[in-house]
Amino acid sequence: MSKKKMSLAQKVNVLRASVMGANDGIISIAGIVIGVAAATSNARSILIAGLSGTLAGMISMCMGEYVSVSTQKDSQKMALISEKQRLQNQYQHEFDYVQKKYEAQDINSQLAKQATKELMEKDALGTAVQERYGFNPNEFTSPYAAAIASFISFPTGSILPMVAVTVSPANVRILATAIAVLIALLITGYFAAVLGKSNRIKSMIRNAAAGLLTMGVTYLIGQLFAR
Repeated sequence: MSKKKMSLAQKVNVLRASVMGANDGIISIAGIVIGVAAATSNARSILIAGLSGTLAGMISMCMGEYVSVSTQKDSQKMALISEKQRLQNQYQHEFDYVQKKYEAQDINSQLAKQATKELMEKDALGTAVQERYGFNPNEFTSPYAAAIASFISFPTGSILPMVAVTVSPANVRILATAIAVLIALLITGYFAAVLGKSNRIKSMIRNAAAGLLTMGVTYLIGQLFAR
């Protein structure tokens, strides 16, 4: 028996989880290693802190995605149950609701009625749910896929700051790490904007600013405990 293929929307959601997981891995671990590097020049301590943060972060991101997507899926299932009851008890009311939604999009009343009739006859539940709740009941996002994507992408993103802080000379360790992280954040900000269909420049600047703020705060904290 062949496996059901993921729809484009489902693939985009998994990509979103991957990009955000990698982004969080970069920012979180960069903050940790820069904070520790500001407090001590011991490379082993810095690496241990980075590895510990990576392990904690990947589990946290994985479970966070699983819980978040599962909650969303449960809400959508409840919406499906409610809509099935409406269609059974108030079919004409739902028909009129869908028709009015189309008319609100400047579609001619007669054409809107005809479109509603054809769509409701083909898939009444799918049509009504799409118009009332704004999601396709045939395209649930898998909480497992989102969790696995985050579980893999977070440590992938964390590799960059750990490598940068480990291989850089001690006298430029923090600066080199900050520059490498900044470039990576501009890239992940760009891809996040592409997936979200938002302004790419704003997304890149916002992402870079969040990273710089995180690194700046942890650097200052590290300096307070410097020895």
